[in-house]
Amino acid sequence: MAEQSGIELIYDWNVKGEMPAYPKKKIMIVDETLRDGLQSPSVTHPAIQDKVYLLYLMRCLEVDAADLGLCGAGERFKNDVVVLAKEIVKQKMDVVPQSAARTLESDIKPIVDASEEAGIPIEACVFLGSSPIRQYAEGWDLDTLLRLTESSVSFATKRGIPVMFVTEDTTRAQPDALKAIYSTAIRAGAHRICAADTVGHATPEGVRNLITYLRKVVDEVNPQVGIDWHGHKDRGLDIINTLAAIQAGADRVHACALGVGERSGNTPMEILLVNLNLLGLANRDLKGLPEYCQVVSQACGVPIPFNSPIVGADSFRTATGVHAAAVAKADGRHDEWLMDRVYCGVPSSMVGRTQGIEVGPMSGEHNVRYWLRKHDIEEHPLLIEKILTAAKKSSKILSDDEIRRIVIVIYQRLHRSEDVRDEELESALARV
Repeated sequence: MAEQSGIELIYDWNVKGEMPAYPKKKIMIVDETLRDGLQSPSVTHPAIQDKVYLLYLMRCLEVDAADLGLCGAGERFKNDVVVLAKEIVKQKMDVVPQSAARTLESDIKPIVDASEEAGIPIEACVFLGSSPIRQYAEGWDLDTLLRLTESSVSFATKRGIPVMFVTEDTTRAQPDALKAIYSTAIRAGAHRICAADTVGHATPEGVRNLITYLRKVVDEVNPQVGIDWHGHKDRGLDIINTLAAIQAGADRVHACALGVGERSGNTPMEILLVNLNLLGLANRDLKGLPEYCQVVSQACGVPIPFNSPIVGADSFRTATGVHAAAVAKADGRHDEWLMDRVYCGVPSSMVGRTQGIEVGPMSGEHNVRYWLRKHDIEEHPLLIEKILTAAKKSSKILSDDEIRRIVIVIYQRLHRSEDVRDEELESALARV
């Protein structure tokens, strides 16, 4: 096996030279799919049975907490939160249940009621707009924000509800305002704070600056308080921003399956989990990722693009001759480690998938040979020639049924010692 040969087959520039300082402690994950993910105007809200199934899949992916919904949005949402929280209790899941709320008693009281009904503390994710632009739009001043912060956190904690206090639009808020708001929240009993890139404004440098500043604020008031990061992907910087937050001191980060959420969406869970494993920041079993994403896709009506990383149809397959040749040669050596890495930056086996080689217009002989081998068909020169000819004339990859039809026609002609004409193969393909 190549991985056991002692030869450095991959020179990893990611770990050469100056290295980013990632923390040694475990990075926790919050699944926001059933809350922020469902705030997308384009998704279908899943039935409760689908939510329960997703909760089981979250547990399999070893997420640490899950926002189960907005209890304050109505009786339907509160009931769903109760059902999910009861399932966590019944199955003894190591998942912290959460529910988001505005800084209003009318939002927090349903969380208190749901916690009592489910028999487990439900972490209240209490959020409040913090940036100057938001204050201007709402007609708020800092005194108003501090009053809302203190009253809401105190209301929850006095009733036995743990609080993560979230400032919306943190990445565009003034330092002094953030210090005052978070200090007030912590002194009122919040055990975690959360910085939110609500409109996807931040760059990695901005995230590092912000989290470094918040770490100092927290250390001054109560060093035991944790820091969460909640990122959006309006500028496509969601993953790198999340990693920057971890580098700067965030110990819990948020994501949604398939990156669903408002506007362009949230940090995609599947990409985040894979990156954390590859960076050595986690060692989660990710073989359930494809099913998790497929369930969200079906239950929420969110199509998975064919080129989506990790779970897209094309993530681990090729129809190009040069690429296929390298993968096929590794397969010919029966070296799964090599096959999984020679033309792939993410090992398919990490997420329970396999490498695939298709036959299409840009294919070469190795594509056809690989297909024949995988289907236990003799690599007859005529088969290779005719299948490749048909592929070159096609405008897309050939399906398994189309290739099988070519194989059948050729074998029929060979059995009768007759010539095989390309026109016959084209006619056969047309009938598939």
